[in-house]
Amino acid sequence: MSYKKLVRDKIPEIIRAKGMEPVTRILDDKEYFKELVKKLREEVDEFSQDPSVEELADIKEVMIALREALGADAGELEDIRRTKADKNGRFKKRIYLESVQ
Repeated sequence: MSYKKLVRDKIPEIIRAKGMEPVTRILDDKEYFKELVKKLREEVDEFSQDPSVEELADIKEVMIALREALGADAGELEDIRRTKADKNGRFKKRIYLESVQ
């Protein structure tokens, strides 16, 4: 069976434990970043189908990997998030913009 996708680090071990042999390769930085973006879309799609904390945790795991791939630490990301929240607000008021006239 062909998958052609980025998987979590322990997936090859899990496959071997089931008596099968995975065929894998290590991605270079450019491929890795591209596959992380694809994985984020995949996880968001899964969350759309099953809005659960478990699916949200998968999104967060990919976001952590993307942050690390961009060379940012958690504090830097949080600082940027806070700055943007201060400037533009958050999403707590549930405002839906219909149009601008």
